[in-house]
Amino acid sequence: MRSIAFLPLLLIILLWNGCRRPEPVVTKRPPVAARRPPISKPAPPKPNAAKPEPAKPTPVTAIVPANKPDTIEAESVADQMPVENGPVPPKREFRAVWIATVDNIDWPSKKGLPVADQQREIVEMFDQQQQMGINAVVVQVRSAADAFYAKSSEPWSEWLTGQQGLAPAPFYDPLEFMIEQAHQRGMEFHAWFNLDRATFSKVSSVAPTNIIYRKPEWVFTYGGRKLFNLGMPAVRSYIAGIVANVVREYDVDGIHFDDYFYPFGVTGQALRDDNIYQANFNGMKKEDWRRDNINKLIAELRDSIRSNKPWVKFGISPFGIWKNKSNDSEGSATTGGQSYYDLYADTRKWVRDGLIDYIVPQVYFSTEFSRVPYKTLVEWWTRNCGKCHLYIGHGAYRVGRGSERDPGWGRATEFPDQMRYNRQQRAVQGSIFFSAKSLKTNPLAIRDSLQANFYRYPALIPPMTWLDSIPPLSPRDLKAADTAEGIELFWQQPAEAEDGDGASYYIVYRFEGIRARLRLDDPRCIVAQCVGESTTRFVDKTTDPKKKYVYAVTAVDRLHNESKEVIVKVR
Repeated sequence: MRSIAFLPLLLIILLWNGCRRPEPVVTKRPPVAARRPPISKPAPPKPNAAKPEPAKPTPVTAIVPANKPDTIEAESVADQMPVENGPVPPKREFRAVWIATVDNIDWPSKKGLPVADQQREIVEMFDQQQQMGINAVVVQVRSAADAFYAKSSEPWSEWLTGQQGLAPAPFYDPLEFMIEQAHQRGMEFHAWFNLDRATFSKVSSVAPTNIIYRKPEWVFTYGGRKLFNLGMPAVRSYIAGIVANVVREYDVDGIHFDDYFYPFGVTGQALRDDNIYQANFNGMKKEDWRRDNINKLIAELRDSIRSNKPWVKFGISPFGIWKNKSNDSEGSATTGGQSYYDLYADTRKWVRDGLIDYIVPQVYFSTEFSRVPYKTLVEWWTRNCGKCHLYIGHGAYRVGRGSERDPGWGRATEFPDQMRYNRQQRAVQGSIFFSAKSLKTNPLAIRDSLQANFYRYPALIPPMTWLDSIPPLSPRDLKAADTAEGIELFWQQPAEAEDGDGASYYIVYRFEGIRARLRLDDPRCIVAQCVGESTTRFVDKTTDPKKKYVYAVTAVDRLHNESKEVIVKVR
């Protein structure tokens, strides 16, 4: 009787074992190579004597867990309700600011500022931008045939030291310093060049080594400035060479040009390029020849970047209107200046032909501006951006400055309305704001709006799959431990992916409940970005000792491809 009584129990045990999942393991995934809940930074390199002391990281003590935590695969985690209700903010979004150096618009605050103050200003600026959720900076490093960097054939900028050609003292390399500071904060650095100006004004400081003295035949005078004659093949190659040098010598993430190609028309003046046109026109009308010169320059720039570092992005921020519909049925329903006719810049062709990686039309108009309504122009670009990334250039400097012609800028709702509209357009993948000074002064609380609302949660930069589509391998050996400080996570760097890339940074996600649903598409679940391949430890000091958690850690490469997650459950 006793053996018969045990028979049902034996059957239950056998059935239960048969239905159990096998013990899960950490999985790795094959590979490309570096945001706001706390950003864990790699140890900064030793600063030059002139550099301000970097902020000291909070000291932490490594603690080996007493018990080995369970490591599980995503597939073995059951669904659970999301942590927060409401629409999920974008996990991928380009969030950048222009930092203009010409005429000391944004940085440095004045000519000849002491080196320590120059560095302090940039550190404070980057700190503020990181705090508000910015993930990229676009810094003007060549504004008028000059340089804000040491490894250049062109003279030092007057807006840095007060006199063109005069090096900073004590000596340092501003570009190198800024790249290092941006990367420590998990921000991309895009080097912004002005390509048409050789001098800024009649009263500019001009060094004896300036190109206008070495190659006077390359420039003409127009609107009180010396401008490069872009119809000359040698001039285009010179500009492409300047860019290629920076790509080779510096760890930039992108190369950026603004809307200066041929100059805006000046009443009573004519461009003196007839001789060059006669020698090079190839049967084209002068207007088409000028556009062809710009197209050739854009192609040459792209090729010079690709041949040196294929992962460096190439972007342009043109005047917002390509053509008005009144001039071309395919143009926008606007009545403003046109880059195609006024600047000889066929901006739509560049995106259609894949000559650039991203375009940032300057849509510096309010939604109430009758000639060029904001939404009308943005919508046109969503249909005409080709395969490249579309980011919108916002006129932050106009916020709070409503006028009779454009009253929208006087309304506190204008800027948030533009941001909300952008996010409703699938083709719009981010924004750049002009300029840093306006975000700092915070007119109508636009910085507060970004920090507390639109950029409250972190965002990874959208990947450019035509440059790199291979994700990195997953982090290895993820472990967790309860410590006096909080929950400590530590892992090993992934091996190199098939394209040779490792991790540039790691993303740490946290989910409540031991059977939490992994919401890896929800940036509200991100608790840290650990910058640097060797930054493989994070202490979560915001946990509740009574709650159970699941953590996921991914590796992200330089072009923001994300690996498959590895997971650990705690408690």
